Amino acid sequence: MSTLNIDTGLLSPVRAGTPVEEATSDMAWLQAMLDAEAALVRAQAALGNVPEEAARTITRLARADHLDPRGLAVLSRGAANPVVAVVQAFTALVAAEDPDAADHVHRGSTSQDIFDTGLMLVAARALDLLLADLDEVAGSLRSLAAAHTGTLMAGRTLALHAVPTTFGLKAAGWLVAVTDVTCRLRRLRAEGLVVQLGGAAGTLAGYVEYERLHRAEWQEPLTGGDASEGRPGAVADGGMRVGRTEPTADGYARRLTERFAEETGLGAPPLPWHSHRAPVAGLAAELALATGVLGKIAVDVQSLARTETAEVAEPAAAGRGISSAMPQKRNPALATLIRSAALQVPAYASVLTQAMLSEDERSAGAWHAEWQPLRECLRLTGGAAHTARELVAGLVVSPGRMRANLELTGGLIVSERLAAVLASALGKATAKDVVSRASAESAATGRSLADILAAEPRLASRFDVRELEELLDPAAYTGAAEELTHRVLGPSAPSRSPR
Repeated sequence: MSTLNIDTGLLSPVRAGTPVEEATSDMAWLQAMLDAEAALVRAQAALGNVPEEAARTITRLARADHLDPRGLAVLSRGAANPVVAVVQAFTALVAAEDPDAADHVHRGSTSQDIFDTGLMLVAARALDLLLADLDEVAGSLRSLAAAHTGTLMAGRTLALHAVPTTFGLKAAGWLVAVTDVTCRLRRLRAEGLVVQLGGAAGTLAGYVEYERLHRAEWQEPLTGGDASEGRPGAVADGGMRVGRTEPTADGYARRLTERFAEETGLGAPPLPWHSHRAPVAGLAAELALATGVLGKIAVDVQSLARTETAEVAEPAAAGRGISSAMPQKRNPALATLIRSAALQVPAYASVLTQAMLSEDERSAGAWHAEWQPLRECLRLTGGAAHTARELVAGLVVSPGRMRANLELTGGLIVSERLAAVLASALGKATAKDVVSRASAESAATGRSLADILAAEPRLASRFDVRELEELLDPAAYTGAAEELTHRVLGPSAPSRSPR
């Protein structure tokens, strides 16, 4: 097979080499479809209408490495989906060992049942990896917040210094967001990933018919009394029972769906969802939210890692962040990869939202449009989480640089506090005017804001330079930052004095 036909991840380095890449590969997708076929026949065997030996044979042979994914992909053009080619190839594989077992492959099923269930299996396996990484990210963020509860830094709004804050509060904000999306994804993993079982048009008619034929074949011949009484169990054609005494679809269809779900480890939906695509669109929406949360961390790291800011740095590694032209640079490569994923996933997720407009009992195109975008959502989110795990675990924080940057404006960063204190002495309007004029002069001349205010006649009798300098100390104006951080970390978190 030509390497030109293999997606190596060259254009998507955020997921290249990460566990989610293998979990969403063509081979993984093919294996998931085969797992769905095997689970279905085991469910049918458990309900008595497929021989157990046939189910064992089919399950044993349901291995992706027995088939050629590239050949199946080319053949899939004929039916516009891969399941038809997969079923043909797999049936031939089973028939070569056990022709009787081959008769039970895909019995009563339809392509969408197998593909959608396989899709959910791929999603479940990818989510397991994603959740493990997010748990690690949350643990590292908790440690950062606890270690830097009192680490002073400049809070910035619209790219400029606003008021003092702490790095612990910033990390706690990241932690809350990651914890929230992790809980949402864990709930989705437990409750939102469901099998698909509907047959050709959502009625399970094929499954029910095979069940009816199986029951008819194994019923004992009856006497003519049942027929003369006209009961549902009437006989015909030499005494073979052809009717059922219980509502077939209402009983067998439900039991088959539940057993199928049990065999796959997925949930059992109340109805088939061939043309009701909320399970897929909802999954994509949660993945977009997760990458957005990780992307926010990445953007913050990029901003704080600027040369002129230098308050944080990514963990160093051989070859990481190098420039092809500028040997002195160490670019924030991990944050860049995460941000790239966060920018892409919402666009892919929007395709899956649009695919909810699915006509009739199966769409000609909308269903087919879901596959690659969903895989990219899983790949990119999983890659972003795995990358974020490394980023936050090794993030280098520079409290000294943070404190130095606080001093860049000579106390202007706490002018809000100064105006509030002076208002009690001068009145709100006058205080605001005094502070505004002094701040402008300080910015223009470079003089200390405390010196300028000390020379202000309206303040001379009320405050000396030392008192004004204390009012302008950023460490005394972090509000509830430490309290908020401890609210997130819990009572066991160590208390840190602002530095």
